[in-house]
Order: sequence, then structure tokens, then C-alpha cells
Amino acid sequence: MKDFTKLDRLLQNFAEHSVPGCSCSIMQGDKFLYEGVAGYADIESGKPVDKHSMFRQASTTKLFTYAIVGMLYEEGRFLFSDPISDYLPEWKNTKKFVMRPDGSVDAVPVEHPITIRNAVAMMCGLPYCMAPAPNATTPTLKAMSAQIEKLLENGVPNLRDEVRVMAEVPVMFEPGSHWLYGFGSEITGALVETWTGKPLREVMRERIMEPLELQDTDTFITDKNRDRIVTNYAKRDGKLIPAADGMDANIDPSRSPVGARPNLLVSASDFAVFMQMLANGGTYKGRKLLGAGTVEMLHENQLNEVQLQDFTNDYLAGYGYGLGFRTLMTRKYGHNGNLGAFGWTGGSGIWVEADPAEKLSIAYMHNMMPNEELYHHHRVRAVAYGILL
Repeated sequence: MKDFTKLDRLLQNFAEHSVPGCSCSIMQGDKFLYEGVAGYADIESGKPVDKHSMFRQASTTKLFTYAIVGMLYEEGRFLFSDPISDYLPEWKNTKKFVMRPDGSVDAVPVEHPITIRNAVAMMCGLPYCMAPAPNATTPTLKAMSAQIEKLLENGVPNLRDEVRVMAEVPVMFEPGSHWLYGFGSEITGALVETWTGKPLREVMRERIMEPLELQDTDTFITDKNRDRIVTNYAKRDGKLIPAADGMDANIDPSRSPVGARPNLLVSASDFAVFMQMLANGGTYKGRKLLGAGTVEMLHENQLNEVQLQDFTNDYLAGYGYGLGFRTLMTRKYGHNGNLGAFGWTGGSGIWVEADPAEKLSIAYMHNMMPNEELYHHHRVRAVAYGILL
């Protein structure tokens, strides 16, 4: 029996000094080793976090999408070398911005089409642009801002419409030459919708939520889950203030269409189950969702030396990037887990990781902006692996 006293203390310290509330779940094999909570789901009402509390995932939503991509790959729907224009024809004539010797910028055809691998591995050359960027520093982001501004005039757009209008924007570099976190995930989601003929959120439910029996997971706020969703807080001068209501437009079914880009609401325990399925090589409680080789393919590092420089910062130090998952390549920057551990991070304070060597999964969550991820996540990582390994 593992002693999780140190982790209990860490979560309590977080809740007393830095976050409104937090939750952490750890599994091995198909069993929970730990489900710890601390602090408040809603400070104003005094409601505590519990193991059913559901947190806004933001970018960790992508992990469901990438697992589904692996499933569709196993069904022969595509090859990663396929141009995305084979399935999204509006991307047939992609251009890129280039800098001329005189300092001017021109748009020219790309030398190679954007492939599915480029999109999934964030090598397509498009940054994120969920709202207009008033001080865009690149021609690509400026052009994307103009496109999304027009779409948002009619409310939250469908994912397929976002991807369609961005096809007109020249990318920042030759596809496949650099790593850039951003719109590749939207393209990937649109591909899933094209292959399945269904909105991405419905595919997530059919292929992941229902098979894994995730009861505290959804993509919309509903009457059934409203009381489990934690309040999202903003930290201003050390004080926690409930975030503006507009931040939840994309999870409100009265404001966001079914075909919009989904954002998951998940408990730490439910996300640990999903990551445990991956840590087990694609199988959970005897049910196979993915082949073990496919799981390995998804988290194997895809980046060369140049692209690893694009990926490097203090938070990501030691990791490479696969087909949607970061993967640990070296411990020298301070990571006491096993090489090959893989996962991702959500912008509201989510950290998830799977260890295939020990068949372990860890999911830690809070909802706060800024999320102070380097401070919180690396401490959870250090304490958890110190207990587990």
C-alpha cells in the first residue's frame, strides 16, 4: 500500500495558498490508487471539491480527439502521409508567407501540401486564433484574426466553418519544417468529422465516453451536470475572482451549436481512466479501444532538432512531441518518472500523464487563470512519482 500523505499535504497547501480547489487521481492497471481533493469548487457558496467535480479541460480536450484519430487509422480511413486536401478540398491551394530581401511580405504556394501528420503533430504553420488578436505580430495571425472576426459576428461558429475559412490564410512556414502549437488541432477535429459524418463531440461520446463509462464527463453544461462543474476563477493581485461568464460560451448549449469545437468538462478520476486505457496499451477492463502499437505511435516523438527548439521552454523541458501527445525523452531537466511517460496540459490548470512502463496514470486539475502551471504541475509530478516509483 502506497503512502500518499505527501500528496495530500501538497494539494491542501495549494488550496490554502494558491488555487481555489484541486483534485488529483492516480491509477495503476485498472484500479484507483488515489483520489485526493482539496479546497473549493465554489468559494462563494463554500461548496468543496469532491471526486465528481468536473473541470474545464481546454487543450486536454485534444487528447480525446487524437485517440479517436488512432482508432480511425486502425480502420483504414487514412494514412498520415495523406494531404489534408484529400478530405478537406478547400486546402488544396495552400500558400505561405515569405519575407523578401527588402522586408516586404509575399504569399506564395507551399512546396509540399499540409499532410495529416503535419496537422496532428502541430507542423502546419497556423497558430491558435479563437478570437481576433488586436496586436497580431505576424501576417498569418493578422489574417486569421480577420477571418475569425467575421465568423464570430454570428455567434460561436461550427468547427467545420472555422477550418473552411482558415484555408484562405497563408501559413507561417513550409508545412513540416517547424513546430507551432495551434490550429492543427482544429484541422484534425474537422478531419474526424469528415471521416465519421458526425460532430466531433458526438464521436467523443460514442468512442470514448460511453465505452469507458465516464459518468463525470461532458462537452456541454447541462441540468444534470451543472452542480458538479467547478467555478472558473481569475487570479488578480493574489485574489481569486469568478471569471467572466463569456468564457463559458463554448460549453453553453444555448450559445454554442452542436457542431462547434468541443471543450471537455471532466473529473480528475474520469480523465485518469482515459489515460489509464492508454497506459495499458489501449485496453481498459478487458475492452480494447486501441492497439498497443497505435498507442506507441501516437506518443513517439516526431520532432527533429530544429522542431525541438520550437518546442522547448521551462515547462516542456525534457519532452518531445508525438501525434498529439508530449512524451518524456530525458530526465535531466527535472523529471523523476519513467522515460516514455506521455500526456498533455489544459490551459485552465490541467495536467495528465500516462506511464506505459508501470501502467500508471495521473490526472491533476484546478480551474484558474493564469493557471500557474509550472509551479503546480511540476510539484504534483515530483511528489506523485516519488511515491509511486
